[in-house]
Amino acid sequence: MVGEEGAFVLGWEEVLTEEELAATLKVLCMSEEEFKAYKEQDGWEDDSEEEESSTLSYEALSRLQPLCKKLLCDSVLLTLEAYGSDLKAEQDLLSTEAYERLSRREQQALHVRYGQKRILHQVLELVQ
Repeated sequence: MVGEEGAFVLGWEEVLTEEELAATLKVLCMSEEEFKAYKEQDGWEDDSEEEESSTLSYEALSRLQPLCKKLLCDSVLLTLEAYGSDLKAEQDLLSTEAYERLSRREQQALHVRYGQKRILHQVLELVQ
């Protein structure tokens, strides 16, 4: 359901893998009975109209059902824990002389990590 890497892609303004995230949240928020009924009805193909009308812009994330928001929040927190440092540490490093002593590759990696963390924090604010 989420592809080979098992990850969702988040951009600055919206979820870029919105169909996968919407389907995953929908299934994970179902009770066991709802899931069985959904699966028996071959519901996987019947949702095209519903999914087309619900894009997952960041604005829409704040309107998710509480259980879906909690799942997304927990996922974001787990992802943030996987990093070796927090957003503030990255931001501090970007504005110090230590940044200049990093190799070009380390500077680029720092910018990528910092951007990823900013996006995750943005999503976290919307679903908490």
